[in-house]
Amino acid sequence: MRSLRLFGMVIAALAALSFSAVAGGYGKQKVVYHINYDNPKAQAGALRNIQNHINAVGKDNLDLKVVLHGKGLTLLLEPTAKTKFPGGNATDTITAKIAGLKDQGINFHVCANTVRGKKVDYENDLYDVSKGDIVPSGVAELAKLQAQGYMYIKP
Repeated sequence: MRSLRLFGMVIAALAALSFSAVAGGYGKQKVVYHINYDNPKAQAGALRNIQNHINAVGKDNLDLKVVLHGKGLTLLLEPTAKTKFPGGNATDTITAKIAGLKDQGINFHVCANTVRGKKVDYENDLYDVSKGDIVPSGVAELAKLQAQGYMYIKP
């Protein structure tokens, strides 16, 4: 009986150790952040939230995607972009934060409907966006990711 109790204590200690060893006990997470607003302060805040999320969970324990559509595209819009889409929040500070997030494995998905509708040239008007970053529909991408088990966050 005593050996069973000791065995149980050892198992409980190992479980607690492995739980705390995974980035503060958060475990692995799949998350999608949704940005569809043109507010430079709120967009900068969203990028800070994402970095804080990475810091808390650990980049190896996090599969995080950012979906941008509508006015949210201004986060990546170069200030010098000659489009009919006003905005242009991709300042040096913002692009440095985006580059840092991408270096940590964060993917940014851009809505093709917005790109087409706003007459944006993703290769010249958007910061660090490739063809592979373009998704057919931002809202459909959000639904797809949630169906795949991604938790939805709207900062």
